[in-house]
Amino acid sequence: MDSSSLTAIWLTCKLATLTTVLLLFVGTPIAWWLSNTRSRLRGAVGALVSLPLVLPPTVLGFYLLITFGPHGFVGQAMNSLGLQRLPFTFPGLVVASVIYSLPFVVQPIQNAFEAIGRRPLEAAASLRASPWDAFFSVALPLARPGFVTAAILCFAHTVGEFGVVLMMGGNIPGKTQVLSVKIYDFVEKGDYTQAHWLAGSMLLFNFVILLLLYGSRNRVMGWSK
Repeated sequence: MDSSSLTAIWLTCKLATLTTVLLLFVGTPIAWWLSNTRSRLRGAVGALVSLPLVLPPTVLGFYLLITFGPHGFVGQAMNSLGLQRLPFTFPGLVVASVIYSLPFVVQPIQNAFEAIGRRPLEAAASLRASPWDAFFSVALPLARPGFVTAAILCFAHTVGEFGVVLMMGGNIPGKTQVLSVKIYDFVEKGDYTQAHWLAGSMLLFNFVILLLLYGSRNRVMGWSK
């Protein structure tokens, strides 16, 4: 395995870790709002969050590229502020991955919050706990299995991303060339031996990660009972 392949593996792990951490922070308030609100916007927000599930990754990546590109409204705003453009950069990969993996974090956490019901929160309120206290001391611990599931799905999904990261980040060795794109690069060159090595390593890596994470999830669910 050459140095460029090892770099692609490192970038993939770095991208998956950053995406998972960021989405746990971003997705939690969205999931909490969706699980508790009675607003008419609930359906629209839920549909918007779930949109990456049904959109082809290349379509989502294309519109992200247009939006954050030099002629997009976000890209122009960033350029006027003197900020680096996101397309074909590692931060651009992170933004694309966060948007693409959003439903894989929001939905499990939302389901966990909805499964708690109102009684534990009402009991906390009767003991004069503030809404913030009830959220951190009651809702979050009870929803822990949902958070573990969200982390599992987000990390594994990000490791396997291809279309979105290729559209937004391109194929720049050492900067945006993640593992899935590196495999595609080897196949395109006809180097099936290297492609087999990376694909097999990716398969084994994902299996081990899922095995470890599902094992930890089962322990967390056992503790919560």
